[in-house]
Amino acid sequence: MTTLARSITGGVDPHLDVHVAAALDERGTLLGVESFETSTRGYRKLLAWLASFGHLELVGIEGTGSYGAGLTRHLHEAGVAVVEVDRPNRQRRRRKGKSDPEDAVSAARAAQSGDATGEAKTRDGNVEVMRVLRIARISARKSRTQAINQMRSLVSTAPEPIRAELRDLSVYHLLERTAAYRPGTKRDITSVTKLALRMLAHRAQDLEVEIKELDAILKSLVKETAPALIARLGIGTDAASALLIAAGDNPGRLRSEASFAHLCGASPIDASSGKSERHRLNRSGDRQANSALWHIVLTRMVYDPNTRHYIERRMKEGKTKKEAFRCLKRYVAREVYNYLPREQFALDSP
Repeated sequence: MTTLARSITGGVDPHLDVHVAAALDERGTLLGVESFETSTRGYRKLLAWLASFGHLELVGIEGTGSYGAGLTRHLHEAGVAVVEVDRPNRQRRRRKGKSDPEDAVSAARAAQSGDATGEAKTRDGNVEVMRVLRIARISARKSRTQAINQMRSLVSTAPEPIRAELRDLSVYHLLERTAAYRPGTKRDITSVTKLALRMLAHRAQDLEVEIKELDAILKSLVKETAPALIARLGIGTDAASALLIAAGDNPGRLRSEASFAHLCGASPIDASSGKSERHRLNRSGDRQANSALWHIVLTRMVYDPNTRHYIERRMKEGKTKKEAFRCLKRYVAREVYNYLPREQFALDSP
């Protein structure tokens, strides 16, 4: 009589220093719970521990894009299927309490039952490089804007000679003029204000150089990864990179254009009850991807006559301009989905 190997489903609750793993057999019986360090050595031990119970079929991880990113990459390299698990239900947590072993078991049960079906991003290609660069770019833009706003505030309260000189200048000329200040060594209010303005101007200019360097790298990456996508009207480097990051390096994990629209927060949510049948605005999803869709629609409003005609027609039907924009965002999400680079950069996707 032949004994079949057990099918094992794993669940992981990741943390900064320790990952807690749980193993279930095909019947849902808990086989064990163990903790492992968050290092390559720990990942190997975790994988070997799960495989020691039988054939490892699936692992559910809570937070594959944060503390679980390293383990997710290691499991993908080992050929193990990984699904993203949402955080445990809050009502269940209130009733049963919270612990790391309990969260690991819940992750395993969610993966085994099919409650967690979202395939994890591989995070090992051009799109992951874009994500890292965009983090630096967003931070640089935010800091540059903050520095310029602080300069405007200083100018509005500066001594009258400085205020009269700078108050009507554009941002470019403001930075150019204040960066050339030579305040000297005096500590009166005029000299100190000029010193502060010069330091803020140099900071803003340095950040602008950083942004240009990042944009140059991003542009080449986007062109290499999805040339057909950026060829579409209104889709530039910034919008394309945000949408590619939402899809991931393995966009084949997205089963349909509707799932991609839902991921971008561009699909209306059913809110029907009883005799009332309606849909509400989707406020979830990747907000940067949602913003990218909005900017694409806004750009096409200027350069595409068909987009303008559509907006006008929907407004005549009784919709507001915002509602018409939301309808168009859904159509743009469908268009973008058709140009995602599934074949060349997602060979590991089913």
